[in-house]
Amino acid sequence: MSHPAIPALPNTKKPKFVAFIVFAAIFMAVLDGNVVNIALPTVTTYFGVDVTYSQWVVTAYLVTLTSLLLIFGRVSEYVGRGRMFILGFVVFTLGSLACGLSPDLPILILFRVVQATGAAMLFSISSAIIYQLYPRGEQGKSMGYVGATVAIGSIAGPVLGGFLVDTLGWQYIFLINVPIGAVLIPVAMKYFGSGGPVRKDIRMDWTGAVTMVIFMVSLMLALSSLASDLAFTMPVALYTSIFLASFVIFLLTERRVPNPLLDLSIFRVPAFSLPVLATALYFIALFMVNILGPFYFEGVLNLPPSQVGLVFLIIPVIMVVGSPMAGWLYDTHYTSYYAAVGMAVTTGSLLLLAVLSARMELLLIVLAFIPMTIGMVLFQSPNNTEIMSSLPAEKIGIASSVSATVRNLGMALGVSVASILLSISTSHAGYSGPVLLAGPLILSSAFSLIMVVSAMLTLLAAGVSLFRAVIVKKEV
Repeated sequence: MSHPAIPALPNTKKPKFVAFIVFAAIFMAVLDGNVVNIALPTVTTYFGVDVTYSQWVVTAYLVTLTSLLLIFGRVSEYVGRGRMFILGFVVFTLGSLACGLSPDLPILILFRVVQATGAAMLFSISSAIIYQLYPRGEQGKSMGYVGATVAIGSIAGPVLGGFLVDTLGWQYIFLINVPIGAVLIPVAMKYFGSGGPVRKDIRMDWTGAVTMVIFMVSLMLALSSLASDLAFTMPVALYTSIFLASFVIFLLTERRVPNPLLDLSIFRVPAFSLPVLATALYFIALFMVNILGPFYFEGVLNLPPSQVGLVFLIIPVIMVVGSPMAGWLYDTHYTSYYAAVGMAVTTGSLLLLAVLSARMELLLIVLAFIPMTIGMVLFQSPNNTEIMSSLPAEKIGIASSVSATVRNLGMALGVSVASILLSISTSHAGYSGPVLLAGPLILSSAFSLIMVVSAMLTLLAAGVSLFRAVIVKKEV
C-alpha cells in the first residue's frame, strides 16, 4: 500500500526555513504549557496568594489551548494556514511579553489566556503545514520530527524553567519568547505562503464552537476539583452536569448543522479514529509518568530537582534521535504494525518500572526509561502519520486540529488522573500531608500503582493500533 498523495503547501518559499519556524513555534507553545509548573511556588510567593488561586496560571493556559484548537483549525480554512500561523505567532509573542510585565496575578492569568490563544492558532495547523512541506515517502519522518519536538518541549519545561527562575526571575519564563518571536515572525512573513486554498464565505458553526469550549472547560474543572477534594462535592457535580449537557448539545449540533465545526463523519473512518484513540491513551499514560516521576525521584530517592530534570532528559534525547528514524522506517516499509509494537514495548517497560519502584534503585529505574522511550518512538511517528494520511487531502486541516486537540486533552487528563490516583493512594495509607513528605514506602507504592494503570492504558493503545493494522492489511 502506498501513501496517499497530499498536495504540497502552495506559494511557500524555502521549505526548510518554514519547517524550522514551525518546529520552533511548536516547541515554544508546548514549553509554555508546562514551564510554569516549576515556577508556580515562586509566583505564589511573589503575589502573596494561595496556590488554589495561583494554579490558574497553569490551568488557564491549558484549558484555553485545548478548547480553541478545533475552532482555529476550522478558521484556517477561510484565512489560509500560513496566515493563521503568522497571526498566531504574533499573538503568542505579544501575550508572552504581557505575561512577563504583568503587575498582579489577575492580569497575568488574563494574558496567559491571550498567550494560549496564539498557541492554539499555531498548534491547530502546525502538523498540516509540516505534512505538506515534506514530499511523499518522507511524511512519516516529518511526523517523527513533530513528535520529537513535542517531547522536547514537554520535558525541557521543568529544566529550563528552573534555570530561568533561579537566575533571572519568573518573569523570564515568558520574556524569553519575545526575542525569539521578534526574529522568527519577520522571517515567517517573508517565506510563508497562504498555506493552501481558502474559502471565500465564512460559515462558522458558532453554536458548536461555544458548546465545545464549555464542555472542554467544565470537564477540566470537574477533574481538577475531584483531584483536589477527592470527593463528589457540589462543584464537581455542577461542573460534571455542565460538561454532560454541553457535550450532548455539541454532538446534536454537529449532526444537524450544514457546516459543522467538527465533521463527525470522519470518526466513521476506522483508519482515522483508531489512531486518534491510541493517541489519547498514549498521552494520558505519558503524562501520568511525567507528573508522578518527579515526586518519586525527589521523595523516595532524594534527588534534587536539577538531577530529576536530567533523568527526564533521557526521554527527549532518545526521541530526538529515534523519532525521525522510526518515521524513516515507516516511510520505507509502510507497515501499521510499528505503532502496536511500540506500545507493547512501552507497556512492558511500565510494568517493569512498577516492580522496580519498590527496590528504589536509581540505575535500574533509569535503564527502564530507555526501552519505555524506544517504544514511544516506534509508536508516535507511524501513528501521527496514519492520522494525517487517512482522510482526503481537503480534510488535512481538520485532521491536524483534531490530533492536536486529542493530544492536549490527553495531557490534561493524564495530569488529573495521576493526581486523583496519588490522592487515593496516600489517603489509603492514612497520610494527608504534603506529598513529598509522605515517605518512601507510601510514594513508591503510589508510583507503582500509577505505572500499572499507565501500562493498562498503553496496552489498550497497543490493541487499538494492532486492530488498525489488521484493518489496513485487509483493505490492501
